[in-house]
Amino acid sequence: MTDFPRSSSGRNTIDIAMEAAGYAGTILLRRFSESKNIKMKGRGNVVTETDLEVEVVVKEILKKEYPEIPILAEESGGHLSNEGWLWIIDPLDGTRNFASNIPHFATVIALAHNGEVQLGITHDPIRNETFHSLKGLGAFLNGQSISVSDEESLADGILGLDLSYDDQGGAYSLDIIKSIWPGMQTARIFGSAALGLSYLAAGRLHVFFHHKLEPWDQASGLLIVEEAGGLVTDRAGNRARLASDGIIAASPHAHAEFMALTKQSAWRGETV
Repeated sequence: MTDFPRSSSGRNTIDIAMEAAGYAGTILLRRFSESKNIKMKGRGNVVTETDLEVEVVVKEILKKEYPEIPILAEESGGHLSNEGWLWIIDPLDGTRNFASNIPHFATVIALAHNGEVQLGITHDPIRNETFHSLKGLGAFLNGQSISVSDEESLADGILGLDLSYDDQGGAYSLDIIKSIWPGMQTARIFGSAALGLSYLAAGRLHVFFHHKLEPWDQASGLLIVEEAGGLVTDRAGNRARLASDGIIAASPHAHAEFMALTKQSAWRGETV
């Protein structure tokens, strides 16, 4: 079990992070039914006042308990470091869904040490589902142990993905589907990579892939999937890290099949 830094209050790190995720969820639920002030960060990439409000609250909680640990957050920035401890936050993963009143989004809170995620939380306030993991201790949904699907054939499984904000990335993703089809049951596009990875960990999906993610999009999912018995690699097949810009998550059997089916794709051939 990871020896986490001592908090100012003496409370356990997981309890503090869970509390922060709970506060985030309360705000998201309250703001979801209200009118939203939406700003564009790029094509299809939006930010709302709620993203900023949630990020401030989560950072305040973590800073109070761990004033010496830096924070990397989607809206306020920070530095991705492979040395020492680092909090990684996405206050609202799935902002496009949230802004469009689609009830599928989550808050991500993760704690990394020397570039390796040690604690990960993905909290979905709409469904009251909290996925979490502690390195070496397994993956959980609302406190119950979860594991990746034991389905051995992708032909009997569901492929999950999200289209990239990058036009070429979106095209690559659609090409991947075409290269596999009809060798799968169906495909699902969610709009929240954090929940996509968590669903994979819980056995709801058989493969989840994404052209390019930021550290805060995948921080919790990297650990949750691995602790659930899955593999998360970059497009070249190397173990995914926080800075990996393309990921493939799956059970070991499905991962091997996906890699074989897509080995000639343009996306797999790109330099990572």
